[in-house]
Order: sequence, then C-alpha cells, then structure tokens
Amino acid sequence: MKIPDLVDTNLTVQNDVAIVTLNRDDVRNALTGTAIIADIISLCDWVNSNNSIGAMVITGSGKAFSAGGNIKDMRDKKGDIFGGNPISQQDGYRGGIQRMSRALYALEIPLLAAVNGPAVGAGLDLICMCDIRFGCKFSKVGETFVNLGLIPGDGGAWFLPRIVGHQRAAEMTFSGRILSAEEANELGIFLDLVPVESLLKRTIELAEAYARKPREAIRMSKRLLRSGQRLELSDFLDLCASQQALCQTSMQHTEAVEDFFKKN
Repeated sequence: MKIPDLVDTNLTVQNDVAIVTLNRDDVRNALTGTAIIADIISLCDWVNSNNSIGAMVITGSGKAFSAGGNIKDMRDKKGDIFGGNPISQQDGYRGGIQRMSRALYALEIPLLAAVNGPAVGAGLDLICMCDIRFGCKFSKVGETFVNLGLIPGDGGAWFLPRIVGHQRAAEMTFSGRILSAEEANELGIFLDLVPVESLLKRTIELAEAYARKPREAIRMSKRLLRSGQRLELSDFLDLCASQQALCQTSMQHTEAVEDFFKKN
C-alpha cells in the first residue's frame, strides 16, 4: 500500500516498524495550527490496511515531544477550533483532533511513544493514547488545559484516568501542574525512563520485538485489550472464544507451535 503523503511528520520503516517523528520543532510540535493531526490520521489508516507493519513508534523532533495546542492561535482566535461560533468550533473538534483520538485508539498494532521532551496538554493526551511510553530526564508532562480556562477537548479525561487512576487524574487535571519525568514514571505514565541518547533506540528495539511476534495474534490481542474496557465479562469471554478459535486455526499458530518444539 502506498505510503501517505505527509506534511509535518517524517516516516521511516525499519524491520516492519513504522517510526513517526513529529517534525514541527519551530512550534514545539504543536498539534493545532499544523498538519500533524492530519498526518497521524493518514498514518493510522495506512497502518491498519498494511499487514507488513507490526508496530509503530512516535516521537518528536527538537526539544519537545508536543506542546499540544498552539496558544498563539488561541489568542488570535485562529483556525477551526479557536475561531468562529460555538457550533463551528464544536465541528472543528469533531472533525479535527477528535478524529486523531479515534484513529489512534483504533490502531491495530502496538503503539509506542519515545517522549523526548515536554508533552503537555494535548501532547500528554497524545502519549496517553499510546500503549507504551518511554521517557527521559527531559520528559515533563502536564494536563494543563485548566490553566488556560479550557478542558481536554481531545478526550484526555477519558484516556488519563485509565493510566493513572481517577484520583491522580483528577489532581493533575484540577491543578494543571507540570510533573517531572521521575514523578510521571512513578505514576505509570512511563514504562521506564531511559537515557536520552538511547531513548529512541530502546523504544524501537521493543517495537521490533513486538513486530516479530505472530502478526495476527498481536492485532487480535490489542483489540481484546480495548474491548475489555467496555464489555461485560460474559460478552468479553464470548469474544475471546471466537478470537481464539481464529488463532488456533491459523497458519501463524501452527508455525509458532512448531518453532517452539524446535527450540525446546
């Protein structure tokens, strides 16, 4: 499948891993006022239709991972979500950044973030949409919307509590404070903190390990992790049974079992 045309992100593919770099260091990789949102949506569609990609890594160029919304655009009432009447702003959210939230949530492969610098506001929410996050000493985070008289319009209040729990998410949201990399790591926002010089390498290595696993089982496993958040146990077990039946009759399962006996 043809790689999508990208404007403000860079894409490289290495050992079946898509490595995506937000490439607007001039605005600290802000999501609004750039083409980053549209690029991410296109990439998610491309990956879900491309079985040759086994995992995806997202990181930022320059000193920041992402500053979230562009505050200058907020001041100037510029763009679909900051200008116009309330109905047009609502439609701007639904047709813009919320499409990104849905696309990342629906991504069928493991999504890892190498958080190279501050991730605040929608930048924090973006990494919370990833399955696994690695940070470094520069990786400050904050759910900072309230400081600007705003709420997380991208769905952050849905994603954050699922990572840190309701009480911690409430404290972060109500205070709008910036957390150090160490505190974010203690709260489970990061899987681990890595020296900045090896941050991307470590993240890619783990992504490549996932990409080597049976591809169908990985995609099904991720769908089950998502479904388990909203289904009753009886409905979820029915889904597991049907998905397991598909796995057990697949060639990938047969080959994996044969490889197991060859190695043991």
